[in-house]
Amino acid sequence: MKLTENMLHKVEGQKEKIGQLLLKHTSLSEDQLSEALEIQRESGLLIGEILLKKNYIHPHDIVKVICHQIDIPYIIDIDIDNIDPDVIMNIPINYAKTHELIPILETEKTISVVMTDPFNFDAINDLREIYKKDVTVIVSSPLKVNDAINRVYEKANKNVVDTLEDEFDESLDLDGPIDILDAGADEAPVIRFVNSIIFRAVKERATDIHIEPYEKESIYRFRINRVMTEVLRQPIKTHSAVASRIKVMAKLDIAEKRLPQDGRIPIKMAGKDIDIRLSTVPVQNGERIVMRVLEKNNNVLRLENLGFHGQVLENLDALARRKDGVVYVSGPTGHGKTTTLFAMLDRINTPDRMIITVEDPVEYEVQGVSQIQVNHKIDLSFARALRSILRQNPDVIMVGETRDKETAEMAVKASLTGHFVLSTIHTNDASSAPNRLIDMGVQPFMIASSLAGVLAQRLIRTLCNDCKKPHEVTPFELQSLGLKSIPADAQIFEAVGCGRCNNTGYSGMTVVTELLMITDEVKTLIINQSDSGAVKKLAQAQGMKTLREDAIEKVFMGITDINEMNRAINAESNVNDEQEEEENL
Repeated sequence: MKLTENMLHKVEGQKEKIGQLLLKHTSLSEDQLSEALEIQRESGLLIGEILLKKNYIHPHDIVKVICHQIDIPYIIDIDIDNIDPDVIMNIPINYAKTHELIPILETEKTISVVMTDPFNFDAINDLREIYKKDVTVIVSSPLKVNDAINRVYEKANKNVVDTLEDEFDESLDLDGPIDILDAGADEAPVIRFVNSIIFRAVKERATDIHIEPYEKESIYRFRINRVMTEVLRQPIKTHSAVASRIKVMAKLDIAEKRLPQDGRIPIKMAGKDIDIRLSTVPVQNGERIVMRVLEKNNNVLRLENLGFHGQVLENLDALARRKDGVVYVSGPTGHGKTTTLFAMLDRINTPDRMIITVEDPVEYEVQGVSQIQVNHKIDLSFARALRSILRQNPDVIMVGETRDKETAEMAVKASLTGHFVLSTIHTNDASSAPNRLIDMGVQPFMIASSLAGVLAQRLIRTLCNDCKKPHEVTPFELQSLGLKSIPADAQIFEAVGCGRCNNTGYSGMTVVTELLMITDEVKTLIINQSDSGAVKKLAQAQGMKTLREDAIEKVFMGITDINEMNRAINAESNVNDEQEEEENL
């Protein structure tokens, strides 16, 4: 047991006292101590280690003795009845059980915590950061601490259940944005609970809130920096009230629980406008709810701030200056494609250019840009809006997504008639975009004539600068990078975790890219309907850096680490092309 070894080393210099302290504070007898001292004289082992091997004392008896030596309070019983369940609300039960601790009393300046290991400084620092107060450590046995955790968290869950089972107000005026900070103590408990979930998500910069009903409980998870994190569990009987409240906020039919529904919730929080896209899907144990959190602001990020650099940034500048042609940004949902498009628009948003966009939804409101919101209820689709846009004679058109033949063909034709078109498309990499358009039904020669470039991108987490530490690459990691050696000037770090990054080791995100420029040689491959592999090989020969190569470069720059790169970026399919060619020969 690691804890026991640490404790034994703490008392190693107290040989003349440890025996007497154990006699005084544990069930150890004089005969057992005499026998252990005799063995110690022969073996030289620590007295505590001998007593543990003989089962004369319990491992936590060592902790008890040390607490007496260094004046840390040690309690035999924890007064569970007098612990306010609200004091534990900031600590997930999984964290409490992992670190064997439970907060028991919060005052204006301190938080008192019962722990099993008084030398768990990582947990103490976490608590200090979470509560923003000094931590008073009290020690008790693992059995008592775990029992207290189970009983206090059970009491806290019961309180939530009791309050959420109260009736909630369905007659609220929801014509305008809801200010979730306005919910006072007189509001229905379910309203306060839902508002607190949304408030926490915005505060922790979550992009999605997932509420998932299972047989016995509902699980609440946030997607933060593209990674799902569990934040809360509640009994399943609270789920119906929470789901109904959220559907009321989105003006959906609360009686309809058999069909999927989509809605929108505009809210205000601390003066900020937040737009929440709601999706409900009926599953076995209720309705699964996903809320996409979008902070509406007029601050468009610049390409440099998003992580673009070097040749890719120069090529994007060249593309943005074009008078015609189509530029696609590809990548999975939630990887910043729209943000990149608006960063490109920001470079060309001048009074002498007319820019119109069609989006679903409008995420950024930009001065000088006319923006159209897709509305499927009245059949205002991307294609229909694009058809109307062309009659406005714009210079630049941005289409939120190219998802069908009609939209793709209209974008291509618009570029051929002298418009510069920006859009997104769902492909795994840049080289797959031409074939995706062909699969939609667009003629290859039209694609070759209009397509100017395809940018593929992924978002990866960046290391926390406060806790990252240098990392020595292992042979296995070197193999995963597909390299024989590491450049001499590379600065490779690994994630550690601290209070500032919520012990994740990561803080913020950056973009990893590959940019396919449509050269004459690439156009020939498109017309001949060559596969994406052939397009990719040619583009690499012409200098294109792949997603994985860009990610490796950011690892060498100390921006991210190897684990995050492997998590976010797939291995290149053509890493061993030369070896395969030799085998084919």
